[in-house]
Amino acid sequence: MFATSSLLFPSARTGASSPVAVDPFLSPLPAPVPEPPASALWQLEAGQPLFRAGQAHALWRVVSGVVRLDQSHPDSPVLVMLTLPGDLLGFEALAGGCCPFDASALTDVVLQPLVPVNPAQRQAWLVEAVLQQPQRSHDMARVRTGSVTDRVGELLRLLGHTPQPLFASDRGVDGDAVRQSLPPLRVLAEVVDAKPETVCRALARLLPPRTRKSGPKRWHETATQTAASAVERLTGVALPGVMA
Repeated sequence: MFATSSLLFPSARTGASSPVAVDPFLSPLPAPVPEPPASALWQLEAGQPLFRAGQAHALWRVVSGVVRLDQSHPDSPVLVMLTLPGDLLGFEALAGGCCPFDASALTDVVLQPLVPVNPAQRQAWLVEAVLQQPQRSHDMARVRTGSVTDRVGELLRLLGHTPQPLFASDRGVDGDAVRQSLPPLRVLAEVVDAKPETVCRALARLLPPRTRKSGPKRWHETATQTAASAVERLTGVALPGVMA
């Protein structure tokens, strides 16, 4: 029924053995070819899209920053995964496919496009991508479970910071610089699945206090100054005790 190949079995006529065929999937992986130099790097600002779900895309290495993968939804995008520095992004392209999620920059991002130079490198990157997935799934579980303070703390670690309890006593950390490097509060709350005001309180526990106050003036001060300016324009007389 099936033809037998003379390459797999000894020759019956001569008694000599022919080369034995080896299953390529059972053979040791060849040494991976070094990745190409970072000759062309792409930069994205926080919030900028990289590609849409189902859109043809390249294979990328995340050099710095964090990229978010979201599933489209009529109400709002659903966060699926975060890719970190060193990760492969868009590895579906290695198999001729497309990523099923939207990719955009959570923070400012630097990316390196990759093109395999031979099958050995393609295979090595596929293996790397498969091994990368469980860790990133674990990361997402940690930023979505536990108390909000625990979730925010884990997200800060993924973003390259090292929060700890009673962090306010650590004078070697610039709390203002850390806060300025973070995504907006609304985005942080979206990632950890919590309300912005709850995330704000968690940040106060995990980061040093601000050294300078920022934000709008208190409402009653602004309202008083606005009313005083209106009176002065109408009457030409400034109200006493009100700073312009």
